Amino acid sequence: MPQNIAEPLEELIDQFARFPGVGRKGATRMAYEVMGMSNEQAMALSKAIEQAKTGLHRCRLCQDYTPGEVCKICASAKRDRSVICVVESPRDIKAIERTHEYHGLYHVLHGLISPMDGIGAEQLCVKELLARLNDTVKEVIMATSPTVEGEATAMYLAKLIKPMGIKTTRLAYGLPVGSSLEFADETTLYRAMQGRGEL
Repeated sequence: MPQNIAEPLEELIDQFARFPGVGRKGATRMAYEVMGMSNEQAMALSKAIEQAKTGLHRCRLCQDYTPGEVCKICASAKRDRSVICVVESPRDIKAIERTHEYHGLYHVLHGLISPMDGIGAEQLCVKELLARLNDTVKEVIMATSPTVEGEATAMYLAKLIKPMGIKTTRLAYGLPVGSSLEFADETTLYRAMQGRGEL
């Protein structure tokens, strides 16, 4: 610990540095931002964290975070129960919902298979997904990230689901809107060609 930083502040920096994608510089900025807050603002932040941790738990069906036993999406009679979209984290649900184009159900894995990090299928919510696959479900969409781990997880799940006679699909990946072909990598271009559609 640096000699010129008080121990409680150093502990706060350490806690912020635990967040994915936050380095020591970012954690330090966040800690000093908290120190610059009024006592009321700091206590409101602390209370919001406590309420989220104590007031939310995983939905019994899809594993998203919810205050009730079942989340609003799973409880809605307006959702198409024949389709389940499998995502890595609850954040992915929010992203897909913003499109207003998908009306089925979701299932959150809470991670991806990653042998390098010691994460296998047993650490994910795979058995909960398989328990939901009944005669009503006609399609499972794999919406995991287009990474090695995301692809491996999608392939693993597809191998488990296909023998049940349920259609398994993968999100199409391609060129982002507004981008230029010359800056696209080979994998992105390949996927764009494979996922092309008729005009």
